[in-house]
Amino acid sequence: MTSSAPADIPRAYDPASVEQRTYQQWLDNGYFTPEIRPGRQPFVIIMPPPNVTGELHLGHALTASIEDALTRWRRMCGYDTLWLPGKDHAGIATQWVVERLLAEEGTNRHELGREKFQERVWEWVARYGNTIDEQHKRLGTSCDWSRLRFTLDPGPAKAVRTTFVNLYKKGLIYRHERIINWCPRCATALSDLEVEYQEQDGKLYYIRYPLADGSGHITVATTRPESMLGDTGVAVHPEDPRYAAHVGQQAMLPIMDRSIPIVGDEAIEQEFGTGALKVTPGHDVTDFEIGERHGLEIINVIGFDGNMTDLAGKYEGMERFDTRRAVAEELDGLGLLEKVEDYRHSVGHCQRCDSVVEPLISLQWFLNVGSHRDPDSIAGRAHAAVANGDISIVPDRFGRVYLNWLENIRDWCISRQLWWGHRIPVWYCDECNEIIASVDDPNACPTCNSEGLRQDEDVLDTWFSSGLWPHSTLGWPDNTEDFNYFYPTAVMETGYDILFFWVARMIMMGIENTGDIPFRTVYLHGLIRDANGDKMSKTRGNTMDPLELIDRYGTDALRFALSTGTAPGNDLRITE
Repeated sequence: MTSSAPADIPRAYDPASVEQRTYQQWLDNGYFTPEIRPGRQPFVIIMPPPNVTGELHLGHALTASIEDALTRWRRMCGYDTLWLPGKDHAGIATQWVVERLLAEEGTNRHELGREKFQERVWEWVARYGNTIDEQHKRLGTSCDWSRLRFTLDPGPAKAVRTTFVNLYKKGLIYRHERIINWCPRCATALSDLEVEYQEQDGKLYYIRYPLADGSGHITVATTRPESMLGDTGVAVHPEDPRYAAHVGQQAMLPIMDRSIPIVGDEAIEQEFGTGALKVTPGHDVTDFEIGERHGLEIINVIGFDGNMTDLAGKYEGMERFDTRRAVAEELDGLGLLEKVEDYRHSVGHCQRCDSVVEPLISLQWFLNVGSHRDPDSIAGRAHAAVANGDISIVPDRFGRVYLNWLENIRDWCISRQLWWGHRIPVWYCDECNEIIASVDDPNACPTCNSEGLRQDEDVLDTWFSSGLWPHSTLGWPDNTEDFNYFYPTAVMETGYDILFFWVARMIMMGIENTGDIPFRTVYLHGLIRDANGDKMSKTRGNTMDPLELIDRYGTDALRFALSTGTAPGNDLRITE
């Protein structure tokens, strides 16, 4: 007598036949939508919003696996548990995608105009923007999809405008010409955090600047001879005995043949090069600060396109790196190039396109975050929240990293020269030059009643709106039931690589807007790397598609491998 298993029971577990059907049942029964029961303490995680341009990668899968484990555990413990999903409009990234499509059509955004270009972007978002949501569902994420948010939704958009206007009226947001990081390829300003520094082999050029009185010369060392065309000074340390007699003298700028002062400044490193620094306030952050202290002129010799300006004399129109070689050759011919050494140094690159960043003077919008020593400043309150233990960071070694960053923070450049994003809510009156910051679009100037108003052309840094995410997604600035019950949230779980980009800014903006911390715990996971320890990227060809892994092994197998193979703050090597 023989027996066999019923025909409808497979001999081996088939994840595909179970997972999607089960997940749909969970959705249909509303298991992921919490009740609001006043008097109880809810458990809330706001999902880090992936870019609307993105497709699911292993980093997303790791984030989702950890957050889902935390969420499901608290749900089983009886908490009113909210895991709120969302997507980021991803300013530069999305604009790039659509601009490439336009290029294939033989046109560009400038030919279309701003309004029609934005229509094209919204069309693209409507067509492809839900891709990553569906992929997250394949992972079994127990998010409350009824509360799905997008950074450009009306609610978050109102929060962004309200925040900007409030900060502007407090005098904390201002517009000023300052030195900023500029990407010639993306044609926009970048915050300090959007600049990635890479170690590169270069050259250190030693250049003689003749003294104006003919008594000799002073030699400076620089990696950027092209920028010397905009020099307006030479700086030495005031206590450097080699140059004590030169402070207050004039030097002659080679090629440009103009006299520039030699100043004493304590920022100079006596051990670097010759101890004498050429000062180009228009193209270096340190030089800009030295120039401000000594009242030096600012001359912009490199333009926003990366080519030399008319102030560069005969080098006008030449590409900046071609100019570097040409200037070095001319100096050598003049007998003023003393020597050239191989030199390994750190060079700033655009995080988005990898172009070499150019420090430039530009009219931009900034947020004054203040000093960590000022308990009433934005930076001071964010510093105290972690230093005093109101917010704990896991692993705790990143708490010190966070505090150190805030102790050295600069004002945040929040404007971007893009067309996709939250447009800055400021209007200029053509009649009386009044500047109007308003949450709602004004119909007329409140000062002279003129209807001739122009809105600022720039948009806000994507991280400005992302910094409001824990409270803007819950309805702030309106007094909503969700905000009153679910804020502050319990845990912010994300990768350690965006501790400054995002976590610090959520803490700063959350306390500024609500008077309360945005979350009680920050849990940081590491980066996913390949078997050799290299970061996974499409350009390296070492990525693994999580959806393909799900098709082969099932969702639970992937989630289990990611969750058990990692520890807080540590990178994870993974192979199939």
